[in-house]
Formats: sequence, C-alpha cells, structure tokens
Amino acid sequence: MKPAPDSVAVRVPASTSNCGAGFDTLGLALGLYNRVTLSRAQGLEPLPERPADARAQEMVREAARAFGAATGKPAQGFRYRIEGEVPPARGLGSSVTVLAGIVAGLDALHGTALSRQGQVGIVSALEGHPDNASAGILGGFCVSRCDPSSGAYLDTKRFEVPSHVAFVVVSPPVELMTKESRGALPATLPFFDAVRSVNSAAYIVAAFATGDYPSLRHATGDFIHEPFRLPGIPGAGAAIASGISAGAWTGWLSGSGSSVLCVCEKGLSGKVLAAMTGAFASAGLTSEGRVLFADNAGLSVGS
Repeated sequence: MKPAPDSVAVRVPASTSNCGAGFDTLGLALGLYNRVTLSRAQGLEPLPERPADARAQEMVREAARAFGAATGKPAQGFRYRIEGEVPPARGLGSSVTVLAGIVAGLDALHGTALSRQGQVGIVSALEGHPDNASAGILGGFCVSRCDPSSGAYLDTKRFEVPSHVAFVVVSPPVELMTKESRGALPATLPFFDAVRSVNSAAYIVAAFATGDYPSLRHATGDFIHEPFRLPGIPGAGAAIASGISAGAWTGWLSGSGSSVLCVCEKGLSGKVLAAMTGAFASAGLTSEGRVLFADNAGLSVGS
C-alpha cells in the first residue's frame, strides 16, 4: 500500500451556478483555479502558512470538522496555503475551491480514499446546495439531485462541454456573499413563474446534453432568483443584455453575483466581452472581464 504523503496540493476550478433557472441544481466548471496546499503539522488546529482572512480560516475549520465526521478520522494537525485566481464573493464558487481543496487534501493525507461523489456530498452539506460543489469537484456541466425531504445530496449527472464554447465572465467591484443574498429572495412565488422557470431549466439541460448550444438563445429566462438579485447590482442586467445583442447565445447572473456571464462561440468572445464591460462602464462601474472555457476534469490532487 502506498504511504500517505506528507504534503499535497489540490487544484479546484471556479464554477458558475444556477445557469439561469437551475437554482441550486445546475453548475458548470470554468478554467479559472485556486490551489490549496496542505502539509502535516503538530497540534490539532489548522494553521495558515500565510495570513488568511477570518472567513477563509473558518471555512478551513468547517471543512476539517466535516471531513472527520464523514470519515470517522478526525483531521490531524496540518498547515495550509490558499492561492489562485478565483475572486471571492463574486459568484464564481470561491468558497467551494477552499472547502473542496481542504476535504480532498485531508483525504489524501489520511488515505481515506473518499470517492469524488463522497466529496461532493460533504461540500454540498457545508454549502447548503450542490451546484458549485458538484461542478468544482467533478468538472463539466453538472445537474445535481438532492433528497426532496431532507435536502441531502444524492447524485450528479455531468456532461462535457467542447472548447469552441466560450464563457465570458464580467465581474464588477461588488462583493456578495451567497448566504446574505438569499435574504433578497421571496418566501413564495406565483405558480406560473415557477412553471416558466422549470420549463427553462429543463430546456437548458437538454441543450447542454445534446450539444445544441445555438438553441440556448433566449432560453434561460429565470423567475426564481434573478429578478430579485439583478436590480441590486448596477449594470448587471444591462451587461447580460448587451452580451446577447453582441452575439452571445444566452447569459445569466453567476451564482448570486456579482459576476454575470454570457455563453457564445469562441470567435465572438472578444466582441461580447467589450459589450458587457461597456454596459458596466455606462452604469459608472469598472469591471474585470475574462474569457473562460469549461473545465471538464474537475478537482485534481498532486504533490
């Protein structure tokens, strides 16, 4: 049996979730990454190798506790370092990169051989939903299922996304925590709005499953969360509309925001990016734009 390593590095991709109307269900991994490095250390508390903010430290402790509860092997002392490109609190799954990185890293250090689906289950319980967790760990376009009674994660079906499909992501300088943004959502929805969102979500899944991406045009109408979140982000709705006018097939609010995303042919990505950043500029906001592609591999573990 191969001995467990003394240190391990875990690379986790960013992700966009909801994908329009697929609230808490649909997620897609993107080629933007954070790296979490763990090494054995004395003591019982996780120790950051460099200064880390309080929220990141708390996520590390939560992930370590959840790993111990799931495996029956409480995490031993370890040092950790978090670095990378995924901006925090921008709707790109940054919290999953930390949580999944710690869980997968501890799995490697302790030799517990958790399955990828098992890791998704642990991280989904911490997040409260599986959309980013499944995408960040499994890669590709993911459709996740939860128990309708308990909400516990059950399974994910995933599809690979080809490299000619571009995801233009534009992030204004607005930080939004998912748990806080849920306060903007209504307690109930009109029946017809729920029906319209179900129809849209089912069609989006079919388009990704069959690879018929042009059919996404105007197909991602959402009536569950975007109408309540977009107004709080100046220029966000206009940025999506501008990207579509510039040739994108569709667009959506990434997670709870503040990033917005448009899906288009690779060759149109520059034009779409310029239109989206221009919309934020018209609203008086600078923004950071990226042309990304799907990550179909998901989380990876190395030394």
